[in-house]
Amino acid sequence: MKTQIKKQYISHYNSPFGGILLAADESGLTGLWFEGQKYFASGLGEEEEREIPVFKTVKYWLDLYFDGKEPDIAVPLHFIGTEFQKKVWGILCSIPYGETVTYGEIASRLVSEGKCSCMSARAVGGAVGRNKISILVPCHRVVGQNGNLTGYAGGMDRKAGLLELERGKIPDRGEMWHAAEEYSRGEK
Repeated sequence: MKTQIKKQYISHYNSPFGGILLAADESGLTGLWFEGQKYFASGLGEEEEREIPVFKTVKYWLDLYFDGKEPDIAVPLHFIGTEFQKKVWGILCSIPYGETVTYGEIASRLVSEGKCSCMSARAVGGAVGRNKISILVPCHRVVGQNGNLTGYAGGMDRKAGLLELERGKIPDRGEMWHAAEEYSRGEK
């Protein structure tokens, strides 16, 4: 039986890190992508540009976040993916603001919680990389085994910038790029 995809709505948000496309259906937010990122707008089918209530909540959440504050607002999320991806994305949501975890730590957690009998960091990385709801489902908080920055669909400069923002520093574009270089060399 084929899954019926619900009609989705889209809206736009201008962030200090570039334009963002938001997508939602009546169940909740289904996507948040930086313009031009890898997998941009993946999974969108029939959509209509309309300001629905969830977008107002998400935009307020993003306003707080980009002001360097940890948002304490519940945003309804609607994960669209495989059961495995949904498990990984659920774990991403539990990573505390300003902290990072490794792909291996997520794999170990999946096993320890009985969600999988065995798991590789590579499989986790595949699911993390397919996260459609950037920032709110904080895939930018996942790092390599030595704490080094690894791939991010939105770009390494944005990943570094988001982590810096959560550590209390509001970076400009040049600082974002410099932070990405420091993380990739293991200096942060």
